[in-house]
Amino acid sequence: MSTNFIDGNDACAAGAIAAGCDFFAGYPITPATSIFNYMLNAMPEKDGICLQGEDEIASIGYCLGAAMVGKKVMTATSGPGISLYSENISFAIGSEIPIVIINVQRLGPSTGSATKGADGDVNFIRYCNTGGIPAYVLAPADVLDCYLLTVNAFNIAEKLRCPVFILSNKEIALTKKSVDLESIKLPKIINRVQSVENEKFLPFEVDSDDTAPAFLPIGSETLVRQTSSTHGINGYISIDPKEISDINLRLQKKVEKSLDEFLFYNEVIKPDSDTLIITYGVSSSSAIEASHIAEKISQNISVLTLKTLWPVCEDLIKEKAKGYNNILVVEMNQGQYVNEIRRVLCDKKVQFLGRMNGSLIKPHEILEVIK
Repeated sequence: MSTNFIDGNDACAAGAIAAGCDFFAGYPITPATSIFNYMLNAMPEKDGICLQGEDEIASIGYCLGAAMVGKKVMTATSGPGISLYSENISFAIGSEIPIVIINVQRLGPSTGSATKGADGDVNFIRYCNTGGIPAYVLAPADVLDCYLLTVNAFNIAEKLRCPVFILSNKEIALTKKSVDLESIKLPKIINRVQSVENEKFLPFEVDSDDTAPAFLPIGSETLVRQTSSTHGINGYISIDPKEISDINLRLQKKVEKSLDEFLFYNEVIKPDSDTLIITYGVSSSSAIEASHIAEKISQNISVLTLKTLWPVCEDLIKEKAKGYNNILVVEMNQGQYVNEIRRVLCDKKVQFLGRMNGSLIKPHEILEVIK
């Protein structure tokens, strides 16, 4: 057995390699820079390309260009970089360009504290595109998740031809743990569906109203059109209301339809428990530890850790919350995802524990709220 002593950033990078990533571009930013460092060493061995852009805007632009010629691409940044990425994120959504984006969150707002962790980008990631089309966002709770969810992120990006975010956190990203990567069973690797080259190729033609179009790379013998403007199935700019509406609805449907296939979570169920903690990311470890501590004093507390944050897994949340009278949402911000839980569980009283000061939420603090 080969054990790897790695942190979350290295695990994300290793997951990208395992998924077949062959192009990475980024710009140094704390606490995401070590992903770039890993890819800089790993890409040449895999006949891949790693570039440092002159800034964040150039970096994601390089990635989108590489994706349009058929590369599997990834970039990594933190909150300030996501701000600069936003225009090209909208481009990737509207023009169906697959890309995996690692956001290693740090304490904001603005430049904030580069060496402090937080989960303050949850809503920003969901709504960081013009048009409000839903994004796919996965949130790792530990180093192993960073590896597995990155592999799955590539599968989602390739199948749906869309951006997929890994919403990490400084504490997960830079904390090392022992993980046996070779023993981990990976999902089957998905590559985007290729079209047959011919002169009748329509770059945004689909078989149904909830799937992604087949792909041909720009630069092939067949003419491939690409635009960031509203367009029809032929890739030409369109101002036809029905044509625009059809494509925008499909962009939404293809993401929402795939939720059951790419739904990730973990649960710690305690028999006869009346309290359920719903959490995600780095706060999951504290919530699980709080559950173990409570058990020693004959208090049963269950924990649901969500790893697919967007789209919201409404059916799962409703099902898992059945039978619990007390719901507590724990997250490292001043209240972002808790509003989604309150919307879904509108018939229950939902308490909240959160903060945004760079300090982790501790198990005993969770127990104090429950008491």
